Amino acid sequence: MDYVILIHGDESFPAPAPGSPEFQQFLSGWMNYNAELRASDNFVAGAGLQPTATATTIRRSFGVAEPTITDGPFAETKEQLGGFYLITAENLDEALEWAKKLPVPAGSIEVRPTTFRADQM
Repeated sequence: MDYVILIHGDESFPAPAPGSPEFQQFLSGWMNYNAELRASDNFVAGAGLQPTATATTIRRSFGVAEPTITDGPFAETKEQLGGFYLITAENLDEALEWAKKLPVPAGSIEVRPTTFRADQM
């Protein structure tokens, strides 16, 4: 079964400056996680997202023909979706074990089973 791991974090948390020792340490955690996940054959896809300031939201309402388009994220929250992984796992327990290994310093990680993938249609 496929699971999506959604990574939510606080965009106001300052990321280490590229080129700094702190950035290299931060990046190495992610590179190690990616290498381990890919070597396991559980990796399907993944990507980080640009900040919510670059987002555009389309909102549809019942009974309203035209959707509303607004700049920014869907809702005002402290934590924003920052990236995702799509993995394959035998069950939720295995997917949760992969999610627990993410080198996320603060925030939340949501794990959800998928219904299907476009490449399986």
